[in-house]
Amino acid sequence: MNSSNITPIHIIESPAIPVHRQRLEVVERKGKGHPDTICDAVAEQVSTELSRAYRNTFGRILHYNIDKCLLVAGQVECRLGGGIVKEPMRLILGDRASWGIGRKTIPVADLAIEAGRRWFTENLPHLDPVKHIRFQIELKPASAELGAIFDRKRGPLPSNDTSAAVGYAPLTPTERLVLAVEHYLNGPEFKREFPDTGEDVKVMAVRVDDELSLTIAMPFLAKAIPTERVYFRRKAEVQTVLDKFVQAQPHGCRTVHLFLNALDRKKKGVEGMYLTLLGTSAEQGDSGQVGRGNRACGLIALNRPMSGEAAAGKNPVSHVGKIYNVLAHELANHIYEEVPGIEEITVWFNSLIGRPVDRPLVVAAQVAMKKGQRLQGVQKEIEALIRERLARIPAFCRELAAGRYTTF
Repeated sequence: MNSSNITPIHIIESPAIPVHRQRLEVVERKGKGHPDTICDAVAEQVSTELSRAYRNTFGRILHYNIDKCLLVAGQVECRLGGGIVKEPMRLILGDRASWGIGRKTIPVADLAIEAGRRWFTENLPHLDPVKHIRFQIELKPASAELGAIFDRKRGPLPSNDTSAAVGYAPLTPTERLVLAVEHYLNGPEFKREFPDTGEDVKVMAVRVDDELSLTIAMPFLAKAIPTERVYFRRKAEVQTVLDKFVQAQPHGCRTVHLFLNALDRKKKGVEGMYLTLLGTSAEQGDSGQVGRGNRACGLIALNRPMSGEAAAGKNPVSHVGKIYNVLAHELANHIYEEVPGIEEITVWFNSLIGRPVDRPLVVAAQVAMKKGQRLQGVQKEIEALIRERLARIPAFCRELAAGRYTTF
């Protein structure tokens, strides 16, 4: 076998102190109603449904990359007790997509709009995807060279980019807390108790030693808030149940300072309260874009290495910016769970454009072992797990195309 066809795997000692033992840690998550997350989610929904349409029509996934999505904020008139939408939001979805082969085509633009509207209907219940969103589809044919990648009928496709990806495990207690808080605030139990809250939840955690500051932004729905007194009463009730939830989590900190809607000011009217009509600041306050939000692990963890690639919306069978970033996290978690003695592991992938996606140019694992454990004793086991995962990349790509993994 040609040695150039074998992916070199490097298992090395981590040069860094594991994040949970570092004195400073900063972690953020943008919830499903945040404009950036909306862009990631819609791009990924379109990706999944377009992949299905290609398979059903042509028997295989054709060339596309739908990772250029911009949500342009609208305009509203928001007041206590209600308001009106003066200008709808605009979602611009673009990059490249194959419309078909020869005379056989599929309605790519219509599929994209239907997928987008379906996501809004299922995830943002206060927003009407027909009235409140205007879709602008800017998907053009691919270049001949990149399009030719998809002519291969059998076997893994060639990588369509030279890129680097990274994933890590385990999540720290702070990272797990940030995820748990956002999931709780956007979860069904909380929304049943507080139906007057929107989905645009943002959580920021800053840990210094064992002292944690947790800052949360979450809008209240203007139609459910008739007076300023009601707003601050409901906010206090949310803070009470949120305090209880946070204290019940295994965050490991001695002190937690919780801040909710920190810009609020009493006696300032609507200017002193975080109110929305539709549950998202994209109605007026903030635009969004793919790649500015959560990474493939669901977090923006500033102590961790990050890829510059946005995974959402990319092609799941050829674009390594998606395949390897999701796989790196899955693989890191798998190794951490299977190999005893690991305190923290970071997995890196590097691709070479044109080389099959199941043969990365380099794979590396940086490993921090627990006290008293030695890396030499588990290197072969780690390499075997990596080889095993590389061998099943074709199956992984099919699962990725079916929407089995989150990218944001």
